Amino acid sequence: MLPNLLGRLLHRIASAAPGGGSLRPWLHRLRGVKMGKNVWISQFVYLDELHPEDISIGNNCTIGLRTSIFCHFYWGPRRPRSNGRVTIEQNVFIGPHCVILPNVRIGEGAVIKAGTVVSRNVPPRTFWGSPAADSLGVVTVPLTSEHAYDEFLRGVRLRTPRPSAAAGSASDSPRHEL
Repeated sequence: MLPNLLGRLLHRIASAAPGGGSLRPWLHRLRGVKMGKNVWISQFVYLDELHPEDISIGNNCTIGLRTSIFCHFYWGPRRPRSNGRVTIEQNVFIGPHCVILPNVRIGEGAVIKAGTVVSRNVPPRTFWGSPAADSLGVVTVPLTSEHAYDEFLRGVRLRTPRPSAAAGSASDSPRHEL
């Protein structure tokens, strides 16, 4: 019980402490995270509280603000085994607000786009993330306290999907917004 409690306390301190390249990595190493040299951990990063020993971060890596790395998905007290390891190889950049799920390996030199959910392995030297946000439709009734949610839904006019380049449209054709 005490080691788990101490680990959680160290995690809380590391979350907001100064020293992204010094104190925060040192505190996470004390918790059991395997970490190389020259690692930057931004503020408010969540590194699995119950199974930090299943996280491995290589040399010269950056973990962006408010990123979460999970090795477990279960309710209740700590179990002897996690749901899977997370391995981040060397020279990896993980942008802010990313979520890394169990059983993931991020290859050497990869760059993870801000806000990405990583649920499968990322090949080395890959820029990884979902496509940029785009218009989903037109809002005719604002979603505010003056209008009910069902009014908003009735007022949304969804856009029709644009043909993709794979379907034969010219990639240099002008984009038409609603």
